[in-house]
Amino acid sequence: MSELALQAMPLLDEVRDRPARGAALGSVAMAVPERVVPNDPIAERLGVDSRWIVERTGVRQRHVLEPEARLSDLAADAGGLALERAGLDAADIDLLLVATTTQDELTPNAAPLVATKLGAPRAAAIDVGAACTAFVSALAVAGGQVESGRANNALVIGADVLYRFVDPDDRRTAALFGDGAGAVIVTAADEARIGPVAMGSDGAHADLIRAGRGEKIFMQGHETFVNAVKRMTEVTVEALRLTGLGIDDIDLFVYHQANSRIIRAVGERLELPPERVVDCVDRYANTSAASIPIALAEAEADGRLFDGARVLLAAFGAGFTWGGTVVVWGDSA
Repeated sequence: MSELALQAMPLLDEVRDRPARGAALGSVAMAVPERVVPNDPIAERLGVDSRWIVERTGVRQRHVLEPEARLSDLAADAGGLALERAGLDAADIDLLLVATTTQDELTPNAAPLVATKLGAPRAAAIDVGAACTAFVSALAVAGGQVESGRANNALVIGADVLYRFVDPDDRRTAALFGDGAGAVIVTAADEARIGPVAMGSDGAHADLIRAGRGEKIFMQGHETFVNAVKRMTEVTVEALRLTGLGIDDIDLFVYHQANSRIIRAVGERLELPPERVVDCVDRYANTSAASIPIALAEAEADGRLFDGARVLLAAFGAGFTWGGTVVVWGDSA
């Protein structure tokens, strides 16, 4: 055995002997741009009534980042609020994940910029790209790192600014997207409070939603709708199976806020009580990777998200990608 291998053995023994631990999720915060764009100017340009947009999407307005503003600043705003609410200093964060498709530059990624803005010098900083599923994907990574002992405190931020990539003359997408950011803290816990994460992908449908460099977003609406409903329904069932829970055991269902019709269709297929399903599409539109943490923040504000609540999170996005999990909200046992 080599000398290097012999030197590594005590470290490996320490890792093996480390007591099992769980990960907990809590302290949600959100940040959205001040500028609000209602449906009326979009409807006028498209030659439709603004009620047509509401009926097809549920969207009544969206927050929009100014052209000169940066996604990394918006993400840092949400992350800073989450840290403040958790009573953590940025220096305590050793893993910072930014779930996004719309970082400010092709490189560098958003995460190291956000870490610097927040003053988190110890943090490993990584972008996670899985379109609208990216927040769930990042949560899976953060939970695994904390559970393994490779990280103690993780900051997970979902942030996207897709409004600047829509074609204002395309009825399929012009009214769908808004800008925003949301953040949560993932910390070590004595027991697992983030369940197994069910995930999947199907690149055969990649052409149904796409945006090349310098291009606007293209989407085949009907086909995307059908697949979104199918996959989020399936991943809900799978996430429940993995945790041994049933629909009646879940206090709150938080789906990717893409379209109110999609959320309703998933709820109808699963026979979910509407009062336990979050829908804030009307106020924010589709904020992609930011939509689930924004919806969590909204649910907390209206009293539906409370310590100890069982919450099912599920998303579907371009790629196609999808994912879902059940969490017990809060960091107290």
